[in-house]
Amino acid sequence: MILMALLVTASLSIWPVIRAPVEPALSPLIVNDVSQLNPIPVSAIITPTTTAEIADAVRRHAGPISIGGARHSMGGQIATEGALHIDMRRFNRILEFSPATKTITIQAGATWRQIQERIDPANLSVTIMQSYANFTVGGSLSVNGHGRYVGVGPLMRSVKSLKVVLADGSIVEASPIEQTEIFNGVIGGYGGLGVITEATLQLTDNVRVKRHTKIMPITGYRQYFFDHIRGQTSAVFHSGNIFPVDYAVVRAVTFSRTDDPVTVEDRLIPADQTYRLNRLAFWIESEWPFGKLIQRRLVDPIYFDGEPVTWRNYEASRDVAELEPASRTTSTYLLQEYFVPVERFDDFVPQMRNVLRRSNVNVVNISIRHATQDPGSLLAWARTEVFAFVIYYKQRTDGAAQKQVGVWTRDLIEAALSVGGSYYLPYQLHATEEQLRRAYPRAAEFFGLKQRLDPTNKFSEPAARQVLPPGCGECSPVKRSPSRLSPSPGRISKGFTRHCWMLFKKSSSSEGKGLVKETRSPELG
Repeated sequence: MILMALLVTASLSIWPVIRAPVEPALSPLIVNDVSQLNPIPVSAIITPTTTAEIADAVRRHAGPISIGGARHSMGGQIATEGALHIDMRRFNRILEFSPATKTITIQAGATWRQIQERIDPANLSVTIMQSYANFTVGGSLSVNGHGRYVGVGPLMRSVKSLKVVLADGSIVEASPIEQTEIFNGVIGGYGGLGVITEATLQLTDNVRVKRHTKIMPITGYRQYFFDHIRGQTSAVFHSGNIFPVDYAVVRAVTFSRTDDPVTVEDRLIPADQTYRLNRLAFWIESEWPFGKLIQRRLVDPIYFDGEPVTWRNYEASRDVAELEPASRTTSTYLLQEYFVPVERFDDFVPQMRNVLRRSNVNVVNISIRHATQDPGSLLAWARTEVFAFVIYYKQRTDGAAQKQVGVWTRDLIEAALSVGGSYYLPYQLHATEEQLRRAYPRAAEFFGLKQRLDPTNKFSEPAARQVLPPGCGECSPVKRSPSRLSPSPGRISKGFTRHCWMLFKKSSSSEGKGLVKETRSPELG
């Protein structure tokens, strides 16, 4: 009886952790992202199914417009207060698929999983996408995403052409050889120039891949990657998983082409799994006193046991539900990402370690990725060949926790910038204006293009709420907490308003060569 009572008690305590996630009830005109930290009221929401509907809505609407897909950006980028919000999730048809040329044309609201289900019978695979298949193609293009692929770089490299609805309702087709300025601005432009409606993507062959892993000191990882992964045509996926809390050991995980028979018969990961064990494991790691040690010594070895052989599409069809907690009411999981030139890897890691340990960040995982140089995006995060450090962490949802995250995030941005790197824009908005300018030096070109394509600033966010014209005090009313890496205080880029855009227009040439001068305003503590 005592044992039964203990089992019942344990089950009752664990159930709130492993139960199916429940999204909080929101007003029909509130748009939030996956973090549940950014509820934004909009004036209206439309769910178009045709390009004509989108073009007509953009042409007729005089006020701000925002665009949303799977809603996995985490800093409120998907919506603008008081805007007409275009929900793209029903705009998801596959328009054309050619196995012969290995190309596919889709509406921007289609998910990568939809593409995989269509192309897998032809034994073809997506060339570049993020690690999870739930995201919409339009959203992925807007952030110029990347994944765990070796030697291919940003998503932009696999795009043959796209169509975009501009602020006047016109529809433009852009590609690397036609309307290239629009192509380079829209991909990675965070919806700031228009609505991506269609994309034609170059596909590749679906192949069998075999997983190999190796644990090593992080001081040896860079050379290991150069010697065994970089330039190896057989390597398809690769990541390096850094173990918290000492950040001194990494598990290198590589999926390489093989002729061995598959050990997993499924060609895609089965949909609609519960992922209860994942939620339990993340909870133990992030909440128990020795949770991270349990993860490293027990869970990780079990997960990476053996050398399974799967299809490329199987490994690329992961469901982001495996990361979703049962509730985000009091705590939430988020991402931050930093890009470092490959030759400066060993300079950045000690700084990252010091920041994370000094701030006692509740890191669940840090994944190292590799990307080649961006071919031309105006808001390029990979200005050279880079390693990406993807930090998955847990934080409380109260205001004090938000402020603490802001401090260590700015410190990590400063660390990345100090070695010639950058940081990723789809996540929480904590960078200072100076950091934005240094990380994205072609932002002036982006705003010059925006001035010509969207002179009334219909698409006022999300792109510009992070890459705003420098010196706009009204958009940066929050005082920066002092940083040990960058002690001089500055203002944080919290949003892009019509004030910012008009100020930029007054101070910039029509070609976007100039930047606004520093404009001071009272700062709020």
